[in-house]
Amino acid sequence: MLTLTENATLVIKSITGVEGAPDGAGVRISQENPADPALAVTTTEAPKPGDQVVEESGARVFLEQNAANALDDKVLDAAVDDKGSVEFLLVPQAGANGTAPV
Repeated sequence: MLTLTENATLVIKSITGVEGAPDGAGVRISQENPADPALAVTTTEAPKPGDQVVEESGARVFLEQNAANALDDKVLDAAVDDKGSVEFLLVPQAGANGTAPV
């Protein structure tokens, strides 16, 4: 199952915890075509039916089924640049397929 770094948790909570956002809001990751590695990341009020929910320290990530399968052995990290733009990064979990995060 996808895990979150402390940075990812803080970033997700900051972008979904804005004033006026509903309790339980989160970030949704989807993958339209399992053969295409492209992922879409959006903020949303709640998971869609069939989404896998990953919750860590108050941060919520909703994974569409294809994305959940693709990210099962990954760690989600996040960074914010000096202009305030958010960048999400995916790295293998320690021990997944014999590799370690870099």
